[in-house]
Amino acid sequence: MEFQKLSNGVSIPMLGFGTYQIKKSEVADAIKGAIDAGYRHFDCAHIYGNEVEVGKALKDSGVKREDLFITSKVWNADQGYDSTLAAFDKTLSDLQLDYLDLYLIHWPNEDNFQLTLDTWKALEKIYADGKAKAIGVSNFSEEQLKKLFAVAKVKPMVNQIERHPLKTQVELAKFDKDNGIVNEGYSPIGHGHLVLQNETINKIAKAHNKSAAQVVLRWQVDTGFVIFPKSSNPEHVKANFDIFDFNLTDDEIKEINGLDENKHLNYDN
Repeated sequence: MEFQKLSNGVSIPMLGFGTYQIKKSEVADAIKGAIDAGYRHFDCAHIYGNEVEVGKALKDSGVKREDLFITSKVWNADQGYDSTLAAFDKTLSDLQLDYLDLYLIHWPNEDNFQLTLDTWKALEKIYADGKAKAIGVSNFSEEQLKKLFAVAKVKPMVNQIERHPLKTQVELAKFDKDNGIVNEGYSPIGHGHLVLQNETINKIAKAHNKSAAQVVLRWQVDTGFVIFPKSSNPEHVKANFDIFDFNLTDDEIKEINGLDENKHLNYDN
C-alpha cells in the first residue's frame, strides 16, 4: 500500500474500497473479500443505505480498528449545524465506531450555501472533539472552496471529486493541491466500457503486462489521487489491489491525460 499525508499529518491509504450500491445482502461477502485482498480503507456514506451492514462486516472481520481507515459523508437532507451533528452520531452508531478517520460534506448546497457553511462548522466541532481524525468535502468547485475558506477555521483536508481519464480535473486538482487539500477520485475507472476499451490505455496495459483497469488505477495513484474502486466480482477486487508493483512513465501519464473530454459520467456539480 502507498499512503499520502493529509495537511494535519494523518496518513490516508491511496487505495480504498467503495461501498456505493452494494446491496445490504451482499455487504458481508463484499467486505470480507476486500479485507482478504488487503483493503483497509473503506469509503462509506449515509445515503448509500448500508452503513449498518458495513459496520457489522468490518467488526466481524477481526481487523483492529487502528488498522482501518473509514470515511463517511453527511447527506444533503441533513445539512445544517445541529442536523449534521445528529447525522454524524447516527453514522457512528450504524458503523459501530467510536470515531471516523474522515468525514465529508457529500455535496455543496448550491441553492443555500449558508447551510453548507453551517454544516462545515459542525464538521469543525466534530474534528475539535476528536470524533473524526480529518474532515473534508466532496464535489466542491474552486469557487465553492474559496467561499468556504473565507469562514473556515479549519481548511478541508480532502476534496472528493469525479475523476477518470475522460475527466481529469487538472485545474481543480492543482487548486486543491496548492491549498493543502488531498484529491480523492470517485468513479476512478469511469464507466468501464468507455475507458477500458480505449486503444491508448490498452497499449499501455500490454506494455506493463497489466489490465486496462489496473493501468487506469495506477494512473490515478501516480497523479496523486486517492481512489476507491468498487466491484462485486472477487477477481476484480483482487486485481484492483494489485497495482503497487509498477509505475507509469511520464509519457504514459501524459497520454492518458490527453484523453480528457471534460466528460461527467455522474452528476454535474
